[in-house]
Amino acid sequence: MTAAIFFVACGLQVQCLKMAASEGTAIEQSGSLNQTDGYEKKCIFCKIVNKEVDTEVIYFDEELACFKDIKPGAPHHYLVVPMKHIGNCKSLKKDHAPLVEKMVEVGKAILQKNGITDLNDIRLGFHWPPFCSVTHLHLHVLAPASLMGFTSRIFYRPDSYWFITVSCYRSFL
Repeated sequence: MTAAIFFVACGLQVQCLKMAASEGTAIEQSGSLNQTDGYEKKCIFCKIVNKEVDTEVIYFDEELACFKDIKPGAPHHYLVVPMKHIGNCKSLKKDHAPLVEKMVEVGKAILQKNGITDLNDIRLGFHWPPFCSVTHLHLHVLAPASLMGFTSRIFYRPDSYWFITVSCYRSFL
């Protein structure tokens, strides 16, 4: 891979994302054949929020659920997911902006509930397709970002080709 792939500037990343979105890249969206009424039967996150899998859900309401990442990239690493199956961040439309904002609010509240007081030392974002391990929208909430290891700093590199922060994504919506 060339260095050109590793975009650092948010503006350049957003332009790249807009181009990718307009190219019509095939992605699994919420209208797949296996899904009924916001539930994807093969999706592990759908199974978790429907309590079909034994996972400790630490936050739960009518729209969102939050649980720990099974491969934490920081001392505190949570995933905030919508109850209704949405393919990934590329599937989001402008009318999803309130959902994304609520995901951020829940993520920050979970961090504060777990003793994280410095909200300037956190990382909030989404993996950009095709770099999603699970094709169900999920917000990564990591803290403290300053304690992330070398590999995690690469996987969750802000506004890279594979991970986009919420603040940069807002400008994309």
